[in-house]
Amino acid sequence: MVTDLDVRAAAGSAVETSRIDSTDVLIRTVDLWKTYEMGDELIHALSGVTFEIRKNEYVAIIGPSGSGKSTLMNLIGCLDTPSKGEYWLNGKNVAQMDDDELAMIRNREIGFVFQTFNLLPRATALHNVELPLIYNGTPAATRIEMARKALESVELGNRMGHKPNELSGGQRQRVAIARALVNRPSIILADEPTGNLDSKTSEEIMQLFESLHARGNTIILVTHEPDIAAHAHRVISIRDGKISKDERIR
Repeated sequence: MVTDLDVRAAAGSAVETSRIDSTDVLIRTVDLWKTYEMGDELIHALSGVTFEIRKNEYVAIIGPSGSGKSTLMNLIGCLDTPSKGEYWLNGKNVAQMDDDELAMIRNREIGFVFQTFNLLPRATALHNVELPLIYNGTPAATRIEMARKALESVELGNRMGHKPNELSGGQRQRVAIARALVNRPSIILADEPTGNLDSKTSEEIMQLFESLHARGNTIILVTHEPDIAAHAHRVISIRDGKISKDERIR
């Protein structure tokens, strides 16, 4: 029996390039698969995932452990490549890029926010935020000014000289968000961003994401927590490597 999902996936694979390159579409996946070999067995972590995310959307990707959401996050973040299918980002076919091109995309197009913050412990907040700019060769004076503005945008203008051990968990996550913002990327990709925070601080960080979205940023939030996903405006549910539900909630 042909399901509605089958019809939509088939329609997606037939979309003309002119629509893929649309200025409104930021991300488009077409029949995306990720398969791992485990001895003689093939494990399909993703099985034919097709969807679009448009500029300035606020999307949560949610699913239980083993659902495929982390695999999908790695593909969206150009940390891995699909076994087959297409992944278009800003009109470019990411699935066909080599390692150098993927590294450039990660540096310029995607700002990452991780559960464990991933800050250099001996570096100040300002220097931690500078790091992506150092990697892409931005001159020192320019990158310091950009890092200052990014920290001010997350209300940490008075903590620039502090090291991570001198900051609260919420402040450390704000530094990580400022680092994600500093290159003015197309996407803010947040992986369980409140996983190490208490409920009050988690709410403050989610309010910050809402503020960033209101300023025009595209936010993709990966989580297993329904209450965190509920802050997004659209929720894509993943189960057994497939999209089980895709709904707009506000």
